[in-house]
Amino acid sequence: MDGKSRTIAHSIDVAAAIDMSRGMKKRLSRMPSEDDCMTPNSTLEPVTRQTGAPKHDDVEIEAIGGVSDMAEAGDAVVTAVVADDRPGGHLGAVIVQEDDDEVRRDGAKELLKGSWRDLDWVVLGWIGGIHIAALAAPFYFTWSGLAVFALLAWITGGLGVCLGYHRLLTHGSFGTYRPVRWLFALLGGISGEGSSLIWVANHRKHHVFSDQEGDPHSPREGGLWAHMLWLFPRHPSAEVDAHIKRWAPDLQRDAGLRFLHSTFLLWHIALGVGLLAAGWAYGGQYVGVSWLVWGMAVRMVYVFHVTWFVNSATHMWGYRNYETTDDSTNLWWVGLLAFGEGWHNNHHAYQRMARHGHRWWELDVTYWAILVMEKLGLAWDVVHTIPRSSSATKARVTAEAS
Repeated sequence: MDGKSRTIAHSIDVAAAIDMSRGMKKRLSRMPSEDDCMTPNSTLEPVTRQTGAPKHDDVEIEAIGGVSDMAEAGDAVVTAVVADDRPGGHLGAVIVQEDDDEVRRDGAKELLKGSWRDLDWVVLGWIGGIHIAALAAPFYFTWSGLAVFALLAWITGGLGVCLGYHRLLTHGSFGTYRPVRWLFALLGGISGEGSSLIWVANHRKHHVFSDQEGDPHSPREGGLWAHMLWLFPRHPSAEVDAHIKRWAPDLQRDAGLRFLHSTFLLWHIALGVGLLAAGWAYGGQYVGVSWLVWGMAVRMVYVFHVTWFVNSATHMWGYRNYETTDDSTNLWWVGLLAFGEGWHNNHHAYQRMARHGHRWWELDVTYWAILVMEKLGLAWDVVHTIPRSSSATKARVTAEAS
């Protein structure tokens, strides 16, 4: 099949499709297609079919994640193909599911109804403690500490979060070896933003409900809410487990990612001790503390906020290359600070594209890293260009992507 007619969910298999259908009681849940992964709020036009190889016009779903037949499992059935003619829309499989086993609540109206007892004091302590520790930075400044900060910001934020958590694990913008997936998940974990299981689940849900009810962090409920307050309400373990099962079942089945999830804090302790020891050996106690403060606290504060600006600022200010069904924008300073993630309207229009900068001046250093991986044979099936589809040709863009 050519690029126009082929629609395959590379990163999610049939079992994942079935798992992800849970919690959508008598609703339709879109599966990601080759054009994008976890498509946002678009109008669906379902064409009901039986299981097998559903078709819509000249489009045939030949596989989901490499599985050749569309299967039933329990009361979850692949039943339809949907068509959406707008950017952010796609052709893909639809799941109908009767069960409702995701109990996680999201949104300011729902989560701010409680008292201080409903706050997640572990998360508050984690984020607050890191910010307090960063206040020591002026007293322990060294040029080598600044270099450690810059290097680790790129490794954990650029490679870990932007490339690993976002473009690889969430959207399947390219394929790679399983140990490489684990490495990027480790680097994303030591950014301090949570394990890959939680991060990916949150982000996939954001795309499906972007700027609508159910979005974990929409600025329509307040800019500060979208930036960081959404992290602080407490979710019981049952909510978290069901949330991961619903939105990241493919990752949950990966033993390596589950191990990194359960050992999240240990990697930070190991890195902190390593920085202190290496700096001490290099230049004495003062340099050791400098590397610890700048390489851990200051670096984590930076990566936190540039990531959070993608959730908040790039749904509030900026320009739009594409008409999407949410408030996503492109914002130059977030694009530069967040390793190319600030070209957010481009991303929401074509979510599986590895390249977020669609104009020549929209710099995307994370995409450059993916290109290097591809040259080295560490990445394949990279989604480089806007898909050749009717939605692509109807996109409103004022300049050709290059």
